[in-house]
Amino acid sequence: MKVPAGELPYKMKEVMDTLDRNEQVTILYRGKERAVIVPAEDKRRKRISAADHPACGMWKDHDDMKDVPRFIRRIRGTQKKTRKNLT
Repeated sequence: MKVPAGELPYKMKEVMDTLDRNEQVTILYRGKERAVIVPAEDKRRKRISAADHPACGMWKDHDDMKDVPRFIRRIRGTQKKTRKNLT
């Protein structure tokens, strides 16, 4: 879509609709191309899965965490002992 600079405020809805269709808008000044407005990247489309996140698997090299239920029992057992010592 090409829009003269003087008409830009009056055609803003059309400009926004054009950008929503992922098309660019060219701004004309005295009949010559002066600027191009391009649609911004949609950040929601660039989501990564949890498995691809850098923090995923950061504990995979720890041998004590291979058996998760055992590890949790060990941690919780430590907390129970600490609570008993505080009372």
